[in-house]
Amino acid sequence: MAKDRQLPDVQASAPDVSVGLSHVGVTGVEKLVTLEREGKRPVVLTAEFEVYVDLPRERKGIDMSRNMEVIDETLQSAVDEPIYQVEDVCGEAADRLLAKHDYTSRAVVSMEATYMTREETPESERATQGTIDIVASATAREGEETREEVGARVTGMTVCPCSQQMMSARAAEKLADLGVDEEDVKAFLQEVPQAGHSQRGHATLTVETAGTPGVNLMDLAEIAKESMSARIYNLAKRPDEDHMTYEAHANARFVEDCVRSMAEQVVESYDDLPEETVVTMRQSNDESIHQHNAHAERVAELHELREEVGD
Repeated sequence: MAKDRQLPDVQASAPDVSVGLSHVGVTGVEKLVTLEREGKRPVVLTAEFEVYVDLPRERKGIDMSRNMEVIDETLQSAVDEPIYQVEDVCGEAADRLLAKHDYTSRAVVSMEATYMTREETPESERATQGTIDIVASATAREGEETREEVGARVTGMTVCPCSQQMMSARAAEKLADLGVDEEDVKAFLQEVPQAGHSQRGHATLTVETAGTPGVNLMDLAEIAKESMSARIYNLAKRPDEDHMTYEAHANARFVEDCVRSMAEQVVESYDDLPEETVVTMRQSNDESIHQHNAHAERVAELHELREEVGD
């Protein structure tokens, strides 16, 4: 009979180079997450997790198997006890990580998942589906309240105001050459937005709080969608295409405008959130007439946005 032998704990040994690390863990962990909904069927998400802890300079490595064990335990608890907010899954996992690793002072858990939505096209009123990328995370620190973040990344359409203004100037010149009265030209251009180069836009909006009830994920997705020039749909008949094209050109926005629109809407929608709530707003546009893309973002505490929007 083989004797039990004590296997060496290599991770606990001293490293060759004594440098501490801020993030060590696992990525690409796929798990099913079930979210309960009042009076509705649960939502089942295929989520991808990233799990990290910090590592002190005197320790060679972390216990990777413990990280996986914590995720499994946390998701099992989500089955045993109803979970209504994705950020709570991350928060519970981060707390467990911190408790299980006595050598670490910070644990970070993040997840992403695709959520399917039911939509209706704007003109033909056809049923279709859309997608929202759910993003959530939590950071647990020793001696502090765990901070949880939740948000959404959505896709829409933007139109460049600069190129549109150039096309409007060209149209005004042509109409004047045809003998159209100046007032009529102004009236026409006011009613019929001129062409501008368009982009597919990607808006991300997240809210991070500590010790307060979370915000509604779908409300954040709506704010992000409204920040762009127009919404887009998977299904679009010709009347829907006409609607989207007109709406986008009637509401031309730079990438910077989209971020500022998110800021304004957040201030208007969340007057009950604490001043220290951290809001992250990002807009990335896939350019159509350039080889590069456009990006703008702002990360700020809510009190900063309230002051700036209120000016």
